[in-house]
Amino acid sequence: MVIKGDTSGVTVPIPILSTTSVKLDPETKVRVQRLAKAQRRTAHWIMREAIEQYVEREGARERLRQDALAAWADYQATGEHVTEEEADAWLAQLEAGEDADPPECHS
Repeated sequence: MVIKGDTSGVTVPIPILSTTSVKLDPETKVRVQRLAKAQRRTAHWIMREAIEQYVEREGARERLRQDALAAWADYQATGEHVTEEEADAWLAQLEAGEDADPPECHS
């Protein structure tokens, strides 16, 4: 579904949202309401924002976990690695602002 602005002629898509209920214990509900009031937002906005941030953070954490598992499987299959000293030296270069390539993996 799209709408057209009155004078701008710009077509803007309308996101399709669905309703979901969330059961909160009374203490959490009061905390959300207080925070919403303090920030001049609705409790709905606070909960939606919290959920969006949680999903984003946990999605990034899961991607990192999957990358680590894939790296471990690759190491087990090939034995290729860099030593702690090589990694530390590379990180020190980056920390110093140098544009350094990562060290080469070896067996």
